[in-house]
Amino acid sequence: MSTTTRRLTTAQALVRFLSAQYSERDGVRHRLIAGTWGIFGHGNVAGIGQALLEAGEDTMPFHQGRNEQSMVHAAVGYARQLSRLSAQAVTTSIGPGATNLVTGAALATINRLPVLLLPGDYFATRSADPLLQQLEHPVEADVSVNDTLRPVSRYFDRITRPEMLIPAALNAMRVLADPADTGAVTLALPQDVQAEAYDWPEEFFAERVWRVRRPAPDPLELAEAVRAIRAAERPLIVAGGGVHHSEAEAALKALVDATGIPVASTQAGKGSLRHDHPADLGGIGHTGTAVCDDIARNADLIIGVGTRYTDFTTASNTLFQQPGVRFVNLNITAFDAHKLAARPLVADARTGLEALAEGLSGHRVDAAYEADYRAGKARWEEVVEAAYRAEDSAVPTQTQVLGALDAVVGDDDVVINAAGSLPGDLHKLWRARGPRQYHLEYGYSCMGYEIPAGIGVQQAAPGTPVWSLVGDGTYLMMPTEIVTAVQEGLPVNLVLIQNHGYASIGGLSEEVGGERFGTAYRYRAADGTFSGAPLPVDLAANAASLGMDVIRAKTVRELRDALAAARASDRPTCVYVETDPTPTAPPAEAWWDVPVAEVASRDAASAARERYDGHAAARRRHL
Repeated sequence: MSTTTRRLTTAQALVRFLSAQYSERDGVRHRLIAGTWGIFGHGNVAGIGQALLEAGEDTMPFHQGRNEQSMVHAAVGYARQLSRLSAQAVTTSIGPGATNLVTGAALATINRLPVLLLPGDYFATRSADPLLQQLEHPVEADVSVNDTLRPVSRYFDRITRPEMLIPAALNAMRVLADPADTGAVTLALPQDVQAEAYDWPEEFFAERVWRVRRPAPDPLELAEAVRAIRAAERPLIVAGGGVHHSEAEAALKALVDATGIPVASTQAGKGSLRHDHPADLGGIGHTGTAVCDDIARNADLIIGVGTRYTDFTTASNTLFQQPGVRFVNLNITAFDAHKLAARPLVADARTGLEALAEGLSGHRVDAAYEADYRAGKARWEEVVEAAYRAEDSAVPTQTQVLGALDAVVGDDDVVINAAGSLPGDLHKLWRARGPRQYHLEYGYSCMGYEIPAGIGVQQAAPGTPVWSLVGDGTYLMMPTEIVTAVQEGLPVNLVLIQNHGYASIGGLSEEVGGERFGTAYRYRAADGTFSGAPLPVDLAANAASLGMDVIRAKTVRELRDALAAARASDRPTCVYVETDPTPTAPPAEAWWDVPVAEVASRDAASAARERYDGHAAARRRHL
C-alpha cells in the first residue's frame, strides 16, 4: 500500500473524498454525492465553505439555498427522482442552521431516501466555550444541538479529530448506498476540526464504487409465497414506494399481465402501473378508490411489494376484513417484510417480482374475479370524470383544478405534493401516466416540501416539466426556495390554490368534533373566533415579488390556458387560482383513526365520539 499523503484540512479532505464516490446498479454508474447545498455562517464558512470554493464546481457543484429545511427537501426530491442512486449533501452553520435540518432529516429517513447532512458544531478543543449559538448542558458537556439529529438519522457521527473522518465517511457512504438502510446521514463537524490540517493517505481519495445490490429471495420463502398465491382466490397486490426505488415497474406489469392479479397503490407507489392498465385499481386505504377498498376488504391474500403499511394504507387496521386474510410481503427490508404477521419475502422488488412470475408460470386468477375488479374500475373512472368535469366559465373547485392539469400534462411531467387536502384528491383521482409522474411525499406529509422538491427534481431531470401543487397554508410555510429556482433558471411550475386556510385539517376537525377551530385564515370575529372576513393576503403578488412569472386564473378556461402557458415557459411560473370551496371530491372510502374526546360538553364532539366508537370496533390485529 502506498504511504503517499496529501495535506488538507478536514473540510477539504471531505469534499475531495465525496467527489470520488459513485453508486452502481445494473452496470449503470452515478455520482453518489452529486452536489452540495449550503447556507454559510460562522460554523461552516471557513471550513466547508472554503473547501467548496477551493475544489471548484467541476469537483463539487454548489447550490445556494435560503432555508436549511428546504435544502434537505430539494436534496430528497433529487434522490427520489433518481431512484436513490444519487444524492446530495447539505451544509449548515451551527445552532439554528443545524436544528433547521431536523424536519428534513426526519422526512428523508421516514421515506427511506438518502441525503448527507454536514452541520457545523462547537469547538472540539473547547478553546472557545461557550460559542455563539452553543447549547450548554449542565451535566453532559459533549451534547450539542446537533444531537437532535440522532433519532432522525440512519447514521450519525461527530468528527472531533481529523482522522475520525476516514471511517465515518466510509460508513456514511455505505448507509447512503444501502437500499435497505438508507435515509439521512449526519456527520457533525466541529468548526475548528473543519479547518484543521492533516496528512491524509492518498488511498482515501481513490475512486470508490458502492454497488447497490439486488438481493434475490430465499428459495424456501419464495416457494411459500408461490404456494400462498396459487391457493388464493382473491389476491391483491399493494404496490409501495419500493417498486419505484427498485425500478421494478416493468417486472410488476409482467407479473400482473401473466396472472391477472390486480394492483392497489399506496401514495408512494402510485404510478407503479399506468392508470389505464386494466389491473390498476388506483389508491388504497383512507384516500383510496371505492373499487380498490372494496377488493381489499374481500381479499384473501394481500401481496405487499415495497410498502411500509402505514395507517392510511391499512385504514388504521380496519381495511382487510376477510376472516382468513393472510399477507405475503416482498420487501428489501426485513423489518417491513414481517409486518402483519406476513410470510416474508426479503428481496429486491424487481428481483422478487421476477422470481414470483417464474414460480407462478401458468397461473391466473379466476375470470370472474377479473371481471369483478374491472367493472369496479370502470365505475370509478366515471367518478373521476364527474369530479374533473366543469363549465369553462365556472370558478374551479379543487378537483376541477386537477382535471385541468390532467388535460395539460404529458407522460413525463412530474406532479409534486405532500400535505393538505390535495394528497387525498390526488390519490383518488390522479391518472398517473408514468412511473415518476406521481411524486407524493406522504411518509412525513410535510408542509413546505413541494417547492424545494420541485427544484431537486428539475436538477435530477433537466427539461422535465415539474408541477409543485400547494395550497395557501403550505405556501406560507416555505416559499423561500422560489428565489433559488429563479436564480438557477429552473422552470418549476407552481400551482397555487387559494382556499383561505387549512382545508384538510378543517375538514378533519369537523369530522372529529373540533368544529374547524383555528383552521381558517380569517379575521377574528366579535366572539373571538377566527370566523370573520378572509385575510387580504395576495400570495400571487408575493410569488411575483420573489421573481416568478405569475398568471392569475379565475375560471376553468383561464386555468387551462394558464397551465398550458406555464408548461411552455422556460421560466419559473406560478399559476394562481382561488377555488370554489364546494366539495367535489369523492368521500373517504375507508376510515382513519384520529382519536376523539371520550367526554365532552359540546354536542359536536359527543356525536363524533359515537361515530368513532363505531369505526374503531372494526379494528383487528393480523396475527
